[in-house]
Amino acid sequence: MRKLTIAFAADWAPIRNFASPMTAAPEGFYHDLLSVLRQCDYRIVNLESPLSNAPTIIKSGAAFSGVPDAAQALKQVPFDAALLANNHTFDCGDEGFRDTIDALRKNGIAHAGAGEDIEEARRELVIEKNGLRVAVFTLSEGEDEKSAGTGRPGVRPWEVDELSREIRSRKKEFDFVIVSAHCGLEYQPYPSFYVWKAFRKLARSGADLIVGHHPHVPQGMTCFGRKPVFFSLGNFGFYQPTDLLYRKIGFMLRIEVTEKRKPKIEKVPYRIAEDGLHLLGGKELKSFESNFEELSKPLKDESSARSAWHAVLAYGNVAGFRKELELILKNFDDNPAKGAAMLRNRLLCPQHNTQWRDGLERIIDGTISNAPAEYVEMVERYHTRTVEFPTPASDPKFKQ
Repeated sequence: MRKLTIAFAADWAPIRNFASPMTAAPEGFYHDLLSVLRQCDYRIVNLESPLSNAPTIIKSGAAFSGVPDAAQALKQVPFDAALLANNHTFDCGDEGFRDTIDALRKNGIAHAGAGEDIEEARRELVIEKNGLRVAVFTLSEGEDEKSAGTGRPGVRPWEVDELSREIRSRKKEFDFVIVSAHCGLEYQPYPSFYVWKAFRKLARSGADLIVGHHPHVPQGMTCFGRKPVFFSLGNFGFYQPTDLLYRKIGFMLRIEVTEKRKPKIEKVPYRIAEDGLHLLGGKELKSFESNFEELSKPLKDESSARSAWHAVLAYGNVAGFRKELELILKNFDDNPAKGAAMLRNRLLCPQHNTQWRDGLERIIDGTISNAPAEYVEMVERYHTRTVEFPTPASDPKFKQ
């Protein structure tokens, strides 16, 4: 029987404290996770940084840049493909994007999710191996107006209806269809409700598996029919200067596709330490699985998924919206271009637009605090619980 195993990993960026270990000793960076990666037939990662020496752009959030030689750190694993439909691919502008493509090509790494125009950005990754044919379609919110267009470089935009039609029309070309989606509000335990609805639509259109990333923390999963959906894998090779627990753990997917039986999909949880990635075991693994089960419970139906999203809004409450407004106004005073980029993103990007629209409506009608207590507690846990393994915030290695 024909079989193909695929490793799917989320956010990877050769930046901050990980820039040196990734490039100096890439095999050692993955520790006991390396053997899991190498046992798979094909490896995919979300490349969350340009590989370029070009200057970074002014944008709403942080702008990243990794050196072109960092592509060798992907090759040595080896990762076979890098997905580029995310909010950092164009952090060094069009020049940086082209440098990234050159670096990937020189190292024999395929890519998908961004292009010189909309047609190229929409082009799927096709895996043909072991007698099976798998497609990976990508989707991104195109933050900071970096979506591709006619004659305009960019990432594949948030066009759920267009992708749904494409999957329906082309489903028979492939043995298995994966959708990789970079979307949702960062650092929250529950997906934005528009993401939940979008993933349901894509599953009903024929996608066999949907994988989300961008929140930088692990979120739960559900099944729409028989189609598994993972809302966020959390960070992978992505360093954040914090000791908050859920930004320091994540999981990879091991996907086993066969020609006959239902695909087998396994979570591979790990922790993100100062020296790289380590598989979870013992109490850490049990704690992860218990938390993941709790995260997934409200995602089974529309009503509870909406309530979980309302818990995110309730935790921030009126004070959270005011604080964000004050931050934007401060940037307008200190750096008008930065302030303008932040406000533009709140108006146009789905994750922020829906947060503000839904939050303001609930402030107006007096329901901003109305959410199930256990869901609000989970949101609080994500914003306050710190790591139990040694990565203290006072460590001088923590730096921006």
